[in-house]
Amino acid sequence: MTLTRRILMSRLGAGLALTAVAPLRAWSAVETQLGTARITSLSDGYLTLPASFMFGSIPQDELAPLVAHYGLQGDTLKPDCNVTLLQVEGRNVLFDAGSGSAFQDSVGQLVDALDAVGLGPGDITDVIFTHAHPDHLWGVLDDFDDPLFASARHMIGRAERDYWLDPATVDTIGADRASFAVGAARRLEALEELETFEPGDEILPGVAAVATYGHTPGHMSFEIRSGSEALLVVGDAIGNHHLAFARPDWPSGSDQDQEAGAATRVALLDRLASEQMTMIGYHLPDGGMGRVERGEDGYRFVPLGG
Repeated sequence: MTLTRRILMSRLGAGLALTAVAPLRAWSAVETQLGTARITSLSDGYLTLPASFMFGSIPQDELAPLVAHYGLQGDTLKPDCNVTLLQVEGRNVLFDAGSGSAFQDSVGQLVDALDAVGLGPGDITDVIFTHAHPDHLWGVLDDFDDPLFASARHMIGRAERDYWLDPATVDTIGADRASFAVGAARRLEALEELETFEPGDEILPGVAAVATYGHTPGHMSFEIRSGSEALLVVGDAIGNHHLAFARPDWPSGSDQDQEAGAATRVALLDRLASEQMTMIGYHLPDGGMGRVERGEDGYRFVPLGG
């Protein structure tokens, strides 16, 4: 597997019309080849999150050295959002659909990213969700609440679908995420042809679902394989390039089940490092495509081409 192209397009300074919204920094699309398949990481923009959302449950005396090491000072984190595009045998497959226009001003750029690689929403044949958080699901509907990818099959893990469509979820998920539940249910219900699958299912030729629960109750990753080579789309199971690698066993405030999320991270990083399998992480830098290396204490993310 080799990196074949890196596209950089700056949306900064694109005109006075953008001054009323949050500035959009440069986005990148990073591409690799896996057998006959082309896999591209497309940027949907970036999130703006309070640091306490991720770090709040970690003892501050243990956290401080790592925050300094990774240059994470300040009250705000701005993780990238990377949507994976798989092109193989006439299919254009998206893993997740981005945020759309209803979540944050700094995201919702997926249609522009698709346009830059010569595709439009009507060209997408399949949309496969890792999970139903806003930055992964809400872009599935257009501004008129119609499915944006009108010609596509839409697929999600059964456990994930059932969790977000359960009427009890909005009352049990916590006040700070109640809007996530309302938004997820509305969008999933709008997808009348939504298909489900189970862990281990081959949902498309050469694409297998891998259970990576914890970030959400039914979070899935996807192994794309061609012969002896494989790439793992991990979604938010490995949610950042710093603490998730340095201390994967620590709880993350972004995970709904922090204990299960940590156990999943530990197992995933061990597998990725042992097999030297390429990965794409939704919130990792440089397009999120790279490999995992073991260090003396923890792991580190090595971007392809970096």
